Amino acid sequence: MPAIEPTPAPQRVAVIGAGMVGLATAWFLQERGVQVTVLDRTGVAAGASWGNAGWLTPGITTPLPEPAVLRYGLRAVLSPSSPVYVPPRADARLLRFLAGFTRHSTAAKWRTAMRAYIPMNRRAFGAFDALAAGGVQSMTHEAKSFIAAYRTEAERSVLLDELGHIHSAGQEIEFDVLTGAEAREVEPSLSDTIGAAIRLHGQRFINPGEYVHALADSVRARGASLVTGSAVVGVHDEGAGVRVVTSAGADERYDAVVLATGTWLGELGRRFGVRTVVQAGRGYSFSIPIEHVPSGPVYFPAQRVACTPLGDRLRVAGMMEFRSAEAPLDRRRVLAIAEAARPLLRGADLDARTDEWVGSRPCTPDGLPLIGRTRSPRVFAAGGHGMWGITLGPLTGDLLAEQITTGRQPAELRPFDPLR
Repeated sequence: MPAIEPTPAPQRVAVIGAGMVGLATAWFLQERGVQVTVLDRTGVAAGASWGNAGWLTPGITTPLPEPAVLRYGLRAVLSPSSPVYVPPRADARLLRFLAGFTRHSTAAKWRTAMRAYIPMNRRAFGAFDALAAGGVQSMTHEAKSFIAAYRTEAERSVLLDELGHIHSAGQEIEFDVLTGAEAREVEPSLSDTIGAAIRLHGQRFINPGEYVHALADSVRARGASLVTGSAVVGVHDEGAGVRVVTSAGADERYDAVVLATGTWLGELGRRFGVRTVVQAGRGYSFSIPIEHVPSGPVYFPAQRVACTPLGDRLRVAGMMEFRSAEAPLDRRRVLAIAEAARPLLRGADLDARTDEWVGSRPCTPDGLPLIGRTRSPRVFAAGGHGMWGITLGPLTGDLLAEQITTGRQPAELRPFDPLR
């Protein structure tokens, strides 16, 4: 039989989506000599990449579906002030997602998914270091302190159990168990209400909007075109290449295309065999002045409130709201986060909020992202990271660029097959 000719490596690739995942994929494709065009319907970091907490926490990057979800209760998730909120009138697509999410919220499925995350978590910081060495002009900050704070020791036991499960799954995470007084010595911004805490070691954080814009600047400086302000309305595999059509009337052909459109991944991916529901898990944030800006992230797990120092202000983020990505910002969620954080922080002016924001995390029913080749050998997916698109975005880009240019699937990506 005649030898099968290898598929040539693509020379021109379109990346659809200018968030962390899309831009990191573009950057690492450039490292491999590929000419890249990045397209986004709105702009750089316009989705979930801008207003999130900016944590780089591979030590606690775990599957979102977990047994605790099943214990949370229907009444709780229907409350507008709940940290996890589902609107009472859910559509068929959301109900399908929730049914799948529930099926995967078991201990056995969590362990299986956790084993998929561990190889990614081990390499996550290396991808950020590669971006820094390559000239991306935004820093990752070492979390000199990373405090998970609780009112009581009983509340703290939930995270201690989870850390035990993480360790049992084979992932290393170092931490200290602190009293409330010890936590305030480390972080004076905690109020006297805090009676127990855990200090995590070895994590980092960034200003996500600033970082993603710096990544875009680097991609552009290395020769890429960034086209924003018009949506991609068609992706067509024509055998010898892929045709990309935008709402502005552009019609270009590329050797390959990457779908990194976050919550909207299914809109373009469905015709290429991506059937997994990608649901918007909307998060809210705002920034406030505080007398003592923390030296690292502060997390209130019982309230699902995440705080990150950004300059002279504190970003306060929270909520997991399963509803339409296009729904407007709901001020009840903002107020619920503020009221949950108010008794837990010292010297924080939670009524002087600025930069109120809502963004849609792309969540999958099994808690695993969709990364790799679709049914077309020229169309690739990169999305569905849930809460971990910032932490795992650069490594996703690195590994996917390897697959696109070599035709070989990295071992780390096997559990994340978009066609599963």
